[in-house]
Amino acid sequence: MTSSLDALKAAARRAPIVPVLVVPDVDAAAPLAEALVAGGLTIAEVTLRTESGLKVIEEMKKAQPDLIVGAGTVLTGEDVSNAMNAGSDFLVSPGMSPKLLDALGDHKDITIPGVATASEAMTRHEEGFRMLKLFPAAIAGGVGALKALSGPLPHLEFMPTGGVSADNAADYLALPNVVAVGGSWIATEKDVAAGAWSDVVAKAKTALTRI
Repeated sequence: MTSSLDALKAAARRAPIVPVLVVPDVDAAAPLAEALVAGGLTIAEVTLRTESGLKVIEEMKKAQPDLIVGAGTVLTGEDVSNAMNAGSDFLVSPGMSPKLLDALGDHKDITIPGVATASEAMTRHEEGFRMLKLFPAAIAGGVGALKALSGPLPHLEFMPTGGVSADNAADYLALPNVVAVGGSWIATEKDVAAGAWSDVVAKAKTALTRI
């Protein structure tokens, strides 16, 4: 059976830009999902930095069932349970801790943990994680770091986030160990607050033409 992470990889082959979203207003969820799909995107990460995050995931999935929607900023076992109950297709964490590792259980297979060093990347791989997030990518060495890691660790796959922008996304995606990139520029908090859905569509389309 195809796992959610396999589905994410397949979707990333079509559109490897993953907007990282902060959405305080649940009412914005449906039109936001529609704008992302209209722009050609296939994956979205909704951070759990707001009280509405879980409900936003639910509403985005209802509005666009084919859109792969994950929960970001997953920090605790409670976050894991709540995100899965909300219908999250995947989970993203800025790092990993012993308690979160234990809490993930069977959901480890769909979790993308943040790493910043080769040792962290090797450890996460040994623990069974199938995709990693170089985070914060710009501070952790960016394109140069990923290029260097691909030599001794060619079996590892990444979704770098943190400092990825319209200007450098293509540089990351040109690397063989990068499956997708995450970034906030496609649908910023300002875009979401203003309901600037046409701008979101335009930025998504532009991003896909530049990779």
